[in-house]
Amino acid sequence: MTPKKEEISGPGPNGLADRVTAAVVGAAVGDALGGPVEGYSPDQIAERHGGRVRGIVGPWHGDAWRTARPIAPYHKGDGHVTDDTLMTHALIRVYDRVRDHLDAYAIADHLVPDLMTAPRWIPELEAEALPLHRLFLAEKWLVARLAYGHADPREAGTGNIVNCGAAMYMAPVGLVNAANPAAAYAEALDIAGAHQSSYGREAAGVFAAAVAAAATPGATPDSVVGACLSLAKDGTRTAIEKVCEVAAGHRDFESALGPLRAAVEPYDTVGPDYRAPSLAARRPSRLHSIEELPVALGMLVVSGGDYRQAVLGAVNYGRDCDSIATMAGALAGALGSPAPEEWAKTVADASRLDLWAPARTLTEVAREVFERDVRRRRAHEEAFGALGGRPCSD
Repeated sequence: MTPKKEEISGPGPNGLADRVTAAVVGAAVGDALGGPVEGYSPDQIAERHGGRVRGIVGPWHGDAWRTARPIAPYHKGDGHVTDDTLMTHALIRVYDRVRDHLDAYAIADHLVPDLMTAPRWIPELEAEALPLHRLFLAEKWLVARLAYGHADPREAGTGNIVNCGAAMYMAPVGLVNAANPAAAYAEALDIAGAHQSSYGREAAGVFAAAVAAAATPGATPDSVVGACLSLAKDGTRTAIEKVCEVAAGHRDFESALGPLRAAVEPYDTVGPDYRAPSLAARRPSRLHSIEELPVALGMLVVSGGDYRQAVLGAVNYGRDCDSIATMAGALAGALGSPAPEEWAKTVADASRLDLWAPARTLTEVAREVFERDVRRRRAHEEAFGALGGRPCSD
């Protein structure tokens, strides 16, 4: 599954193709590393693995993964990606079809049929199946509301539980809008309206903006956080600010695990027991935030943008760590820090997926979309000038 380097390299060590590849592959590798320890605390993870997780590990329940609750029947571990990556790749396929910016209608017209009608290899099921059969209920909502409920795509997310479901696969939006966080934010908000509302939708917009900011030449973890704070609203903004303030005081993830959880806890509705959320969990609110995005940004700050440390910090944090590591991996990759080759090859082989092909596709689409945007902008400048507006040279 591993391509030759010349097939994925860009025009320079930090060119568009390299950034897109590092982000897309990095997201998948983070997802695979986090999957087997999802739902547990840092202490439980350390006890189960005899210390912190430092790479790809097997299922929590070993060979009993087929029947052990609460994970059955999914084979989480051994390098298998989860639904975060399946949804990310599905969104890239939509970009491949549309070859332009997306909106909520593109989700209804293209993403939903893809999930419902095209069998694909599902690593956790070790079988070919419809992606719909692997998705969590919050993602099946897309099918229920858009295919069967005929809801307005822009409003279909209203009523769904508010979680990270829409945010977890928005990295491609940031990459198509590389170096333009505001545009990524707006596009992701439109797309996510079909899936989520409230702070779940907001997180989708902010994560896309973060990826776009990370893909900017000369970007740093601090500049990425700054871009997020300039765009984020309500509890999402506050949670990111508080978590990243704490993260700035740490230089290794070991010391940051507890403090980052304490910083995000006032804004997280799930509560201390991840597998038994409170009655107030995942309800719309202007005061709250999903946990995953602020913690991923926090780990990016703690690591200084280093892929290995950002992702391992996210993995050992526990709770919804496959999504946290997906986000952290995409952000570190977009900054120019790729996943270790041995991790990427193991995940690609174990998941039976070409992790690099979607990145090549998305790079091509991003270039086409940018060229379209330039033509549209020039047409607007010409039309505005004809109205008596100032010419561009003024």
